[in-house]
Amino acid sequence: MLELNRHKQPAAQRRLIASIARSEAEILEAQRLRYKVFAEEMGAHLPSAKEGIDRDIFDKHCEHLLVRESDEHKVVGTYRILPPDRAAKIGGYYSQTEFDLTRLLHLGDRMVEVGRSCVHRDYRDGAVITQLWNSLARYMQQHRHEYLIGCASISMADGGHVAASVYRKLHRLYSAPAEYSVFPRIPLRLHALNPYLDAPVPPLLKGYLRLGAYICGEPAWDPEFNTADLLILLPMSRMSSRYAKHFLK
Repeated sequence: MLELNRHKQPAAQRRLIASIARSEAEILEAQRLRYKVFAEEMGAHLPSAKEGIDRDIFDKHCEHLLVRESDEHKVVGTYRILPPDRAAKIGGYYSQTEFDLTRLLHLGDRMVEVGRSCVHRDYRDGAVITQLWNSLARYMQQHRHEYLIGCASISMADGGHVAASVYRKLHRLYSAPAEYSVFPRIPLRLHALNPYLDAPVPPLLKGYLRLGAYICGEPAWDPEFNTADLLILLPMSRMSSRYAKHFLK
């Protein structure tokens, strides 16, 4: 979902500030950035498109992590976070709209869901996503949450062959134990696709796997975003020591 692009000034000359949104106005900034990335760049069909924002029923129950570029004070990156107590209030996680999470629900009181990760196209040199992950790791540590879940997306622009190829490449190495398996509600039709392309792993998914995440099952098709989504599970205890030292300072 996050691709490298040219940015306005060198990373060394930019100062990034991360925070949790504290007002409706700040959440709206995140939703506008999400619209620019998901609708304008990726072609997602969003119910809130007429408003120029990406918004759904989960937003008001989530915390919204923002990264601002200090000079222009604009939001250039965002993640939304659904902690377990708020997931219980709304009746579940966003991921449950795409997957049967039955085998993960016993982790519910310790499990945070993240999603809607995006970075402004002018700031995709890696610094913003690193800042988001630093803040997310601190959030997990501060609140003593033990598990992180989320959907990692792969473009379906080619009809799904790249997604099938990425899944074939990764699932043997990174599959979760059977007790953590999830099941897609709209499965990607893997049998009808070519799984042998030399397809690059999307940067966000690659990042999750480097941190120690599992892939919990076959991909689901998300018709709204026209992506193939993989459910990832990161037990904080599995975070590699190299990345733990970097993120859990």
